[in-house]
Amino acid sequence: MGKGKLAKFADMETYENVFQYPFSVVSDVPFTMRGHWREEYFKNDNPIVLELGCGKGEYAVGLAKQYPDINFIGVDIKGARMWTGATQAIQEGLKNVAFLRTNIEIIDRFFGPDEVQEIWLTFSDPQMKNPRKRLTSTYFMERYRRFLADQGIIHLKTDSNFLFTYTTYMVEKNQLPVDFRTEDLYGEAKTEDFSFLGIQTYYESMWLARGLNIKFMKFHLPHEGLLEEPDVEIELDDYRSYHRSKRSSLSTAK
Repeated sequence: MGKGKLAKFADMETYENVFQYPFSVVSDVPFTMRGHWREEYFKNDNPIVLELGCGKGEYAVGLAKQYPDINFIGVDIKGARMWTGATQAIQEGLKNVAFLRTNIEIIDRFFGPDEVQEIWLTFSDPQMKNPRKRLTSTYFMERYRRFLADQGIIHLKTDSNFLFTYTTYMVEKNQLPVDFRTEDLYGEAKTEDFSFLGIQTYYESMWLARGLNIKFMKFHLPHEGLLEEPDVEIELDDYRSYHRSKRSSLSTAK
């Protein structure tokens, strides 16, 4: 039997690689390391890459192991899940990965201008009912601009046809530069040098075992230009997440 939530939270209070700022208290607690992650935590000048919605943190840890000259930070509000990756990183002595427990809606409070070079969005909730909650919405893109370097890279890896289609329209609407886009990442990977394919989240392995395609897009976010939401009806996914059927009776959404 695994550790309970209270025990995991107690562990993380002692972890030097975990920073906890849940939404309920963040407004009263200044984050003095904002803009100074490299010198104060990582102790190097390497690029910083965020994984937003990191869940158990296995993807952030996997990236850190594969790319030792890059600093990774996994961000999520679910502390009990994050414990898994944070514990693994400590046990394996990984100094180039950290974890930030907070709401992604306020992510720009924790990083200074141009401090981050890339963002990974791995199997984010498609938020089919609420565009402002989608991590690829212009609402979030404007926040990312506040700390992502100009022309910084965003990686989207998803099983959701809805989120992938929405993001495609958003990117096209705003003419964001796209490096690569595929609706079958593992089917087309043979023609591309994607060394990250050996890293999989728990849910990704489940989708692959069921024979479902993984979709992937890599695009850039310039600082200049007014971002606009696409005004397009998109067919909803026929499920909400693994082993859960969709709750809405609608067939499409914007």
